[in-house]
Amino acid sequence: MKRRRVAIFAAWVIGAILAAPAAWADSGQITVYKAASCGCCGGWVDYMRDNGFSVKVQEMDDVEPIKDFLRIDDDLRSCHTATLEGYVLEGHVTLAAIRKLLAERPKFRGIALPGMPEGSPGMSGAKSEPFVTLTISDSAPTVFMTE
Repeated sequence: MKRRRVAIFAAWVIGAILAAPAAWADSGQITVYKAASCGCCGGWVDYMRDNGFSVKVQEMDDVEPIKDFLRIDDDLRSCHTATLEGYVLEGHVTLAAIRKLLAERPKFRGIALPGMPEGSPGMSGAKSEPFVTLTISDSAPTVFMTE
């Protein structure tokens, strides 16, 4: 059983490596990696589509390998991961944060809204605290934007 799991993981990693150039292409399309059963991820996809983005969804049984491949720190992780124009978007990132990212084109890998903050795009409930979007880079995360 363990050998089978290793073989499946190895095949997935090879596939991800071969697909990476397409995921990082400057196509203007968001690619979202999510579990099929996650409703809030679907809500975030709808939010992005409602705001004019073309979104391609890659449903996976386990999204952790893509987070590992994209080198997203454990403390920045959320339920879904996306790529857009060479950047990583982790979690329920807001439209304002994405627009700022694309306007400024910083040198880091991406941005994250860690966890699943209540009231954030795709999440139910009312916003109860500021959304603090952090950077994803090889250095310690820093605040990119607070809303």
